[in-house]
Amino acid sequence: MKYVGLQSQIWKNNIKSIVLLILFPVVIFILAWVFFYFTQQQPVQRLYYTNQNFLHFIPWISIAVFTWFIIAYFSHSAMIRKATGSAPLERTENKRVYNLVENLCIGCGMKTPKINVIEDDSLNAFASGINASNYTVSLSRGIINKLNDEELEAVIAHELTHIRNRDVRLLIVSIIFVGIFAFATEALMRSVRYGNRGGGKKDGRMVLIAFLLAAIGYLLSSIFRFALSKKREYLADAGSAEMTKNPLALASALEKISKDPCIEAVNRKDVAQMFIDNPREKQVNLKGFSLSGVFSTHPPVEKRIALLRQF
Repeated sequence: MKYVGLQSQIWKNNIKSIVLLILFPVVIFILAWVFFYFTQQQPVQRLYYTNQNFLHFIPWISIAVFTWFIIAYFSHSAMIRKATGSAPLERTENKRVYNLVENLCIGCGMKTPKINVIEDDSLNAFASGINASNYTVSLSRGIINKLNDEELEAVIAHELTHIRNRDVRLLIVSIIFVGIFAFATEALMRSVRYGNRGGGKKDGRMVLIAFLLAAIGYLLSSIFRFALSKKREYLADAGSAEMTKNPLALASALEKISKDPCIEAVNRKDVAQMFIDNPREKQVNLKGFSLSGVFSTHPPVEKRIALLRQF
C-alpha cells in the first residue's frame, strides 16, 4: 500500500479527533434525553416535561463529561502504564533500543519519544501520547530480546509512524470518551439494579429502558472504536517500510509477533487496540472463537505481511 503524504494523514486524523470530540458528548446528551423521555411520569405534555428535566440536568452532565475528559487527558499516560504494566526503560539498561529509536527519529526529523518496557516475554509494542511531551513507545521485554536489530527497528518505525500521523492522539481521544460512555452506562445499570422504587419494587419499565440504553451504548461504543479505520495500521506498516527501506524486516517481525502477542497485563479492549497486534483479539481466537473482520481493530496479520512483501 502506498504511504500517503504525512501532512495529509495528520490533517485527516486531526479532523477525526475534532469529530470525536463533538460526537461523543452529543451521543451522551441524546441518550440522556431518551432516558428522561421514557421515564417521564407525566403523561400529559410529556415532551415539555422531558425537555424541562433535560435542560435542568444539562449543566451537570456537561460538568461530569468535561471533568472526566480533563482528568483522563492529563492522567492518560499513567492510566495506560498501569493498564499495560509498562515502566520507563533506562538508557543504561538497553543502549541498543535507544540507538535504534534515536537514529530513526534523527532520520525523519522528529523529537525522540519516551521509551517504556513491559516486563512480559510475549512480543508486542504500542505508541501512546497526545503531544510531544508525552509521546511514548512501549516495547515488551520479549520483543526486545527475540527480534534482531532490523526487525526491532522496523517495529519501532511502525510506532513512530503512528506518532507522526497523530494516530495515537486519535486513539486516546476515543478511549477517553468511550470510557465516559461505558462508565455512564454501568452507573445507570447499577442504579436501576440496586435502586428501589415504589416500596421496594423495581420499576420494570426503567429496567427495560436501562437495558436498551446499555445495548445501544455498547453498540455505539463498538462502532466508534472500530470506526477508527484499520487503514491506519496499513499506513503505519507502509510508513515503517519507507522509513527503514526494509519492508521485509517488518514482515518478519509481524510473523514472530503473531505467534505470541498476548501481553498478560492487558485486559482492557480500549488499551489493547493500541498494540501493533491486538493481544485481546488473539486471546479470543486462542479460545476457539474468531472475531468478525467488522468488529476487529486490526487487519489480519497475514494481509499485512503479504502487502509488505509486495512493497
